[in-house]
Amino acid sequence: MMRTVLCYGDSNTHGQAPGGTPLDRYPLSKRWPGVLARELGTKWYVIEEGLSGRTTVHDDPIEGAIKNGRTYLRPCLMSHAPVDLVIIMLGTNDLKARFGQPASEVAMGIGCLIHDIRELAPGPNGRTPEIMVVAPPPMLDDIKEWEQIFKNAQPKSRELNLQFEIMADSLEVHFFDAGSVCECDPLDGFHINDSAHRALGEALAREVEAIGWK
Repeated sequence: MMRTVLCYGDSNTHGQAPGGTPLDRYPLSKRWPGVLARELGTKWYVIEEGLSGRTTVHDDPIEGAIKNGRTYLRPCLMSHAPVDLVIIMLGTNDLKARFGQPASEVAMGIGCLIHDIRELAPGPNGRTPEIMVVAPPPMLDDIKEWEQIFKNAQPKSRELNLQFEIMADSLEVHFFDAGSVCECDPLDGFHINDSAHRALGEALAREVEAIGWK
């Protein structure tokens, strides 16, 4: 039986290369969902749904409502259902100065996505799929020309892992801290490079396998 996992994230799921534009993208085999697919093998179908600039629950007043991760999540799940596992790695873009969000409220946005998944129940036989929250690796202190856009975001980014873990524990979903296996690249300070994609994909494969599938 083939199982399906949906990888739902932002530019670090899309595979945007550090220091580049959204069109400067690592090939599928080097992006962490592609590494995850290779590691899990042929019994898994891995769907990559990454969008540069995607937030958890916010319409972006500059980049547009299309960057709202909550708006797109429901039709995305309906399109790909049934889904056995949803991996969510969002939160970095919520730290932009225009949103003014503390780490705890970014975690609340993740909680909204979890509730939406459970309400829709797009798993096999109309059940709720397994859900895994992944805290993105913290930003580096030097984020180059992005400093004003992400003003004061660096300390908040270092709080996301704890706040996300608290949220995941309270809602009884799986949690993984990406910062435990990789870090952002110095080229721009908030995107991960191909080595980090590989480390993250390999680590998440072990986490997925450990869920205990029946």
